[in-house]
Amino acid sequence: MTTHLVTGGSGFIGSRVALRLHQAGDKVRVLDIVRDPGLPPDIEFRQGSVCDRATVARAMRGVDVLHHHAALVAQSNAGSRYQQVNVDGSRIVAQEAVRAGTSAFVHVSSTAIFGLPPKGAITGATMPRPFEPYGRSKLAAERIVSDICGAAGIALTIIRPRATLGKGRLGIYQILFQWIAEGRRLFIIGDGSNRMQFIHADDLVDFILLVLARGQPGTYNVGTNRFGTLRHDLEGLIAHAGSPSRIVGLPAAPAMAALGLLRRMRLSPLVPWQYRTYHRDCWFDTAPLEELGWTARYSNADMLAESYDWFRTHRVAERGASAHRSAVDQHMIGLLRRLS
Repeated sequence: MTTHLVTGGSGFIGSRVALRLHQAGDKVRVLDIVRDPGLPPDIEFRQGSVCDRATVARAMRGVDVLHHHAALVAQSNAGSRYQQVNVDGSRIVAQEAVRAGTSAFVHVSSTAIFGLPPKGAITGATMPRPFEPYGRSKLAAERIVSDICGAAGIALTIIRPRATLGKGRLGIYQILFQWIAEGRRLFIIGDGSNRMQFIHADDLVDFILLVLARGQPGTYNVGTNRFGTLRHDLEGLIAHAGSPSRIVGLPAAPAMAALGLLRRMRLSPLVPWQYRTYHRDCWFDTAPLEELGWTARYSNADMLAESYDWFRTHRVAERGASAHRSAVDQHMIGLLRRLS
């Protein structure tokens, strides 16, 4: 029986990884600040931070495969804490994995390492150029775990997912879902002709387990292969919801300047990674994934509809949930919602 440790195992993706491994009959241990009440009681839980070396070392004992999901996300706007958690925490986890004799390491990174996305697909040849603290911290973490695992001979898989959706996904998408449910106008940056790709959390877990089962470590950019333009997919979601909402495009430069000012005044929940990229193409070339025999089960339309339907049924986020599973304070954007 393989023993797995999932850091951030109470989060939106980490909890799904832990559950799937448990269902497969493996031994699963979770390290997180809070316990996800939805996890089975026989999944071992260790409370603590990846920044606490002693806690990490204890949790790592006897572990065969390490799944590193714990991180502060872009939405947290964590400033200097990105270095503490995303960078230094990743270093501690990798070093303790080496000391524990772990054989495989799965590190979950972010599209944000690429910075402002290029026109067209992001490929294996696209150079990372993060422009904000979150993206820089995730790239630094990639390089640290690569150096440590490479020197120790640990099989390392780095996963860079596109924006994840699925049941339970809130975060910044809660704003979108609420506005559609209320029939509000949807303001987007630009005309919406940019191609925007997502990934369903369950598809992402499928891919992680596939590369582990096949023993094919490497660096993978993971997204669905069925997606359209931002406007097309949002119009599809509005139709699915039966909402009278309509899309209103805003000129990119003035909209970004206004959102930047509101952010500096702490009056907007949108961070630079969001308002500086959402009007641009942002999609991965999926050919390398398909060569492994993997195909996403969910299209953009499928996962947007599922996430929206879950929101309509539940509305209220779990108390103490991770950032991707929590509601967002809309600040001044909430005022715009009431006027739209």
